[in-house]
Amino acid sequence: MRITNFLFDKVGKWSKQFSNLPDRYIKRAMEQVYWRNPKGIQYKPNAVVKRKKYHFSVHRPWTGEFRQENSPGRLHPKVFVEPIKEWSFFRGDRVEILVGKDKGKQGIIKQIFQERNWVIVEGLNCKLKQIGDDKEFSGVYIQEEKPLLVTTDVKLVDPSDLTATTIEWRFTEDGDKVRVSTRTGRIIPIPASVEETIDYKTKATYLEQPKDTKADAVTEITFEPKLATFEMDIMEKMGIKDDRVPPKSFWY
Repeated sequence: MRITNFLFDKVGKWSKQFSNLPDRYIKRAMEQVYWRNPKGIQYKPNAVVKRKKYHFSVHRPWTGEFRQENSPGRLHPKVFVEPIKEWSFFRGDRVEILVGKDKGKQGIIKQIFQERNWVIVEGLNCKLKQIGDDKEFSGVYIQEEKPLLVTTDVKLVDPSDLTATTIEWRFTEDGDKVRVSTRTGRIIPIPASVEETIDYKTKATYLEQPKDTKADAVTEITFEPKLATFEMDIMEKMGIKDDRVPPKSFWY
């Protein structure tokens, strides 16, 4: 299955989940419009020709590097991504690497690229990258962390014994959905860094701003669903009773 066909509608949601950016901004930043109908009276309103196939890499959809990789007329080979029904890796998780020169080492997930089933582990799976190479200066080398596939390259670490394990999602008696190690049966908690955004480290430390909608107003229940039409609901509130008897009708 090609990533550009399967994930195009979901990239905004996933990017927002790990970046705290609104969907409308991500859509506007990555959108490439080739043609719009001119202003004035048109027989075909809102006619727009947009790019539908994108290539996703380690660059986020709202960055300049992403726009450069997906510049007009530039195409990339097909990328096949295994669909994952339940995503189980989060920023701040401790994982063990299963392949490469750092096989057996453990590290913390620093970045997640769910569009490609990738994670970047802090300080591991690094490769040298040359920067600033020209005629007058030979450049410098830095270590750059490369992405790892969550399906084959990494495994979550059980915090009880610091050993790699497979997990499955289960429900507690209170109805909470948790990750459980299939080897020890212990719960692997989701890191607190998942809640960290550009506005706060944790939700408890956020201070409401003057222009914010108050939390009490957001949580207040103002609508109760009923098995009634709008007209029936108004009649019930106003105390109107419809006691009319419909006339008989005959169909031949």
